[in-house]
Amino acid sequence: VQLQASGGGLVQAGGSLRLSCVVSGGNFSRLIMGWFRQAPQTEREFVAAINWSSRNLYYSDSAKGRFTISRDNAKNTVYLQMTSLEPEDATRYFCAAAPYIPSYEILRLDSSYRYWGQGTLVTVSS
Repeated sequence: VQLQASGGGLVQAGGSLRLSCVVSGGNFSRLIMGWFRQAPQTEREFVAAINWSSRNLYYSDSAKGRFTISRDNAKNTVYLQMTSLEPEDATRYFCAAAPYIPSYEILRLDSSYRYWGQGTLVTVSS
């Protein structure tokens, strides 16, 4: 399974970006998909996740109300719509995929995801 993230770039504070992640080589419609972010010298931070049917959405406290995760199973793509971006959101964002995660409690752990993309960089100017 390969993941290719895109959509990062430079945006002013208060602006919006939409990240995309295309998945190939697997049964995308059965994967749990997540977005994480990681700044240099820090641990990966959970941002959002979505189950295969889009019925269950999960967000970090910092993402809730500003970011929206969605997926298009026909296009093998998961999205992260980010609005009201703040300088603190500037970092590299990674998409991740998991065939199965047994509980909500560990869905936010990066170790629960088997496949990872290369990341896309988001820069927010103040």
